[in-house]
Amino acid sequence: MTLSITRKEFLKTLGMGTCGFLYAAQTLGDSSNERSYKSIRGKIFKNDAPSRPWKWSIEGFHYASNGKDVQCLVCPNRCYLEPGDRSVCRSKVNIDGKLFSLAYGNPCSVHVDPIEKKPLFHFYPTSTIFSIAAAGCNFRCLNCQNWEISQKKPEELHHVELFPKDVVREVRKREIPSIAYTYSEATTYYEYMFDTAKIAREQGIKNVVVSNGYINKNPLIALTHYLDGANIDLKSFDDRIYQALNGGQLQPVLNTLKTLHQQGVWLEIATLVIPTYTDDPEMIKKMCGWILNELGPDYPLHFLRFAPLYQLTRLPATPVAILEHFRDLAIKEGIHYVYLGNVPGHTGCHTFCHNCNKMLLERVGYILKQNHIKNGRCEFCGTVIPGRWI
Repeated sequence: MTLSITRKEFLKTLGMGTCGFLYAAQTLGDSSNERSYKSIRGKIFKNDAPSRPWKWSIEGFHYASNGKDVQCLVCPNRCYLEPGDRSVCRSKVNIDGKLFSLAYGNPCSVHVDPIEKKPLFHFYPTSTIFSIAAAGCNFRCLNCQNWEISQKKPEELHHVELFPKDVVREVRKREIPSIAYTYSEATTYYEYMFDTAKIAREQGIKNVVVSNGYINKNPLIALTHYLDGANIDLKSFDDRIYQALNGGQLQPVLNTLKTLHQQGVWLEIATLVIPTYTDDPEMIKKMCGWILNELGPDYPLHFLRFAPLYQLTRLPATPVAILEHFRDLAIKEGIHYVYLGNVPGHTGCHTFCHNCNKMLLERVGYILKQNHIKNGRCEFCGTVIPGRWI
């Protein structure tokens, strides 16, 4: 169901209702919400929706409507759409006063990956994961590595027909233990992810989201009932950089990290170190302090090496020495497990016991050469190693 209110009431107070869910929401008068609303207003695609729902569409799960205009409540962009408008993420449209997702059952990317690729280093290592993505993203990252699908509309891409039950059937047939919602931004195909995750959980299959973390609390909590693991991109620890580099804001991402922690979802954090943007040691130190205070020392932190892509081809690749410095800094601050990404063969890719410092997991690319974790403990000193283990 959707929430039927007058336009005046709609602009005064937001409600949210879909598929049996109904939550209270913030008002547009809230200063933080108003800033977010204004910041994305110009990015709406005006008069760009199809005239009627198409085969790969479903009514949105989290939105408000006054019978004519709608407002999506899945992510902090809170796109306000008049009839015929398309959202910032390109996947939501207003058709006849209802919000529809165009990214349902039509993934543009389907792969079987090693779990380490996500990257998830403490979540059932050596296992494989069935990875799916649909078009769209609620960010506009200048450095996006998957811009060919994240910055496209669903109808602009070649895709396969794979509805939630089909995904789970394929996973069971291949005897794969987990599904990843990844590559583009999973929040933009929330309805597809949610329904797939629910069916997968019923079948004993684990669910993992790889995301920018730009999602509102109520949709996220609903999803966590079926979520086992997550890798969240903490793209920087400066709101100005978030706005300039990614087209978003920092605080909603921090809120997501806290919510996942509170809901018991296994969490790993990835930070891409981009020269001149996110390579400030003081910012990294503040970020580590926040992680320790709000989440604790046990969630792995991945510092990823930047490669010139998309709109930042003018920048050099991240010097490995900077990544090494940040890893040392984070460990010194008290984070137990800090990794380097996109630097194959580096010792920063291995897992060391935070108590005895012995190597527990030796990685060469995505291949695990040694494993000294037994029953979730260090084989040498018996210390419990945080994570999810086979």
